[in-house]
Amino acid sequence: RVAESGGGLAQPGGSLKLRCTTFGFTVGDYSIGWFRQAPGKERETVSCINGNDGITYIADSVKGRASVATTSAGTAVVLELSNLKPEDTAVYYCAAENGGWGSPSQFAYDYWGQGTQVTVSS
Repeated sequence: RVAESGGGLAQPGGSLKLRCTTFGFTVGDYSIGWFRQAPGKERETVSCINGNDGITYIADSVKGRASVATTSAGTAVVLELSNLKPEDTAVYYCAAENGGWGSPSQFAYDYWGQGTQVTVSS
């Protein structure tokens, strides 16, 4: 399974780090995706990483403001968001796909966390 952490209240223009911790497996064998869902909106892709080769995908909505990387221990993926905007407010989910190539499609992912709330407000 996977579990998210690091959400909370942040100010516009600020930054935060979200962590997706894996339990029972290492990231190297999986692809990890980050997704978010704002109230009244559909869930959308934020970023994905192929744990095997490290290739990443960053959605246009956060391009230039987001980065994603695997920790050195290989048991977590960290999503960093900077220059936060109110429209970044959402529940952020991470998900894992056994193998795969880091697909940005949420339908490729098998294991989902419970989500962590991010609120960007002054």
